[in-house]
Amino acid sequence: MFKMFLPHLCKGLAVFASLFVAFGSQAATPPDLLDNNHAAVRAVIAVQHEVTAEWMRRPEVLGTAVGLDAAGAPALVVYLDRDAHNAGEVARSLPASLRSVGVRVELTEKFRAMAKPSRGVSHKAKQNPPIQLGTSGGWAKDLANGYCCGGTLGSLVLIGGQQHILSNYHVLEADIVAGGNGVVATTGDSVIQPGLIDINCTASNGQSVATLVKRSSLPNSNVDCAVAKVVPGMVASDGSILEIGPISSQTVGAALSQPVKKSGRTTGFTRSSVSGLNATVNITYENECAGGTAFTKTFTGQIVINNRGNRFLDSGDSGSLMVEDVATKPRAVGLLFAGSSSSAIANPIGQVLNFLGGTMVGTP
Repeated sequence: MFKMFLPHLCKGLAVFASLFVAFGSQAATPPDLLDNNHAAVRAVIAVQHEVTAEWMRRPEVLGTAVGLDAAGAPALVVYLDRDAHNAGEVARSLPASLRSVGVRVELTEKFRAMAKPSRGVSHKAKQNPPIQLGTSGGWAKDLANGYCCGGTLGSLVLIGGQQHILSNYHVLEADIVAGGNGVVATTGDSVIQPGLIDINCTASNGQSVATLVKRSSLPNSNVDCAVAKVVPGMVASDGSILEIGPISSQTVGAALSQPVKKSGRTTGFTRSSVSGLNATVNITYENECAGGTAFTKTFTGQIVINNRGNRFLDSGDSGSLMVEDVATKPRAVGLLFAGSSSSAIANPIGQVLNFLGGTMVGTP
């Protein structure tokens, strides 16, 4: 999520949080893919379960995941804070392998929000309705303590026969204290396009495209998701996403090295590949647009994506839907919510849909 300073021309940027990043009809993946059902991946997961809790007691360890070693074989990846003064010492203390499973250390900065302008098609501009998704948007009252916020309206889901916009909890409903703005996010509140960050922090400069339906996925679930019921006529009913187009109503599981793409508020349309499965990561959240730490959440079973140089995911892209990189009718893989300049993180889409009791809007 993005933040912007409120007065005058809204100059200046700040960070929202220290980390931004029924199962549907999930199609089967080929048996040779290195997904969570592959025997070699399962062997790494077994070792990961044994050591992750203990290793993550050290503040230098940011998380673990199933990734690949230099030879392309599944290995246990340990993410270390490269800015920790003793990162090298911690790296050397870790074993090279455990029970024939290789251990690979990856140095990265803490997962955090970032800043980078979008290119090509503007994903920040106010669209003529019905809008496409993969666009700037957010809670219409998302400002506090001199800042305003926004994120990405990612995709459409069907819940109880009604279409809803899917995004992140921390984009649409994280304000749970009256605090700096005197209000809290409430069911029925307006969700606007573009988000406040892109319209001089003034909701009347945007357009109401949906109304919030609070589901409170955090802090107690394993997903960072939120939904808003579509205002009739304001959103393309086929769920089209900017520069991706219509997607499939089916979903697909993640696999190592799987090509993926997304459309988001800040970086627009980008491509990458899956670098980790079954990740365990800690993420710190705030209670409102610019407030103190509310809670730290440990997520498990997450997807990690290559994000070298912020080229795939950046601040403001929270809420983007990640899909497989195919030309037409791509299937959803995950909901992006966290990242650093080297790795992005997504909730597996099956977990999101299971929590919501929904299905993807798309072509059968």
